[in-house]
Amino acid sequence: RGAAPVQRAIMAGDSRTGVQIMQMAKGLDTGDILLSETVDIKDTDTAETLSNRLSHVGAEMWARALGGVEREALRPTPQTGEPTYAHKIDKSEARIDWTRPARELDCHIRGLSPFPGAWCDIGGTRVKIHLAKPVDGPGQPGEIIDASGIIACGSPLTENGALQLVTVQPAGKAKMSIEDYLMGRPMTAGDILA
Repeated sequence: RGAAPVQRAIMAGDSRTGVQIMQMAKGLDTGDILLSETVDIKDTDTAETLSNRLSHVGAEMWARALGGVEREALRPTPQTGEPTYAHKIDKSEARIDWTRPARELDCHIRGLSPFPGAWCDIGGTRVKIHLAKPVDGPGQPGEIIDASGIIACGSPLTENGALQLVTVQPAGKAKMSIEDYLMGRPMTAGDILA
């Protein structure tokens, strides 16, 4: 329930989410469930790609739901269990904390892509990271360990992998591949990102 269920599902590292058609009720998303479909969250899903997929699933469900209601074939099912509230995304969450493990940061970045976009400071410029992938690599948190855009993650005392930047967006520019970004703005191994 809440303002950002798609983003929060990805950010939490969930493997499945879904779409439900429910009856209206006074509370926030508290109505009885008429239809429910589950959807796998792919390792490459961003908030944008997952939202698009869920919208298609939801659209296909409407014909069945309306037909079922008209024929009185659907039985409303009360919600059970303790709901999870998906809080609105706050801008302060968008800054990348390189001390987190690579897998957590991968989910965080994908959950915030494309909006508001997870970001960090690279060479004095704010850069949104729209897509990255976890890879092996030791180093201090935020350390550029390879000039191709591999950044160390995790605490200084434990190795928690690294992220290979894939798609980035410098302030005031369009999204681009890390390769295109590096053509005009090379990274230096050993530098630490803020």
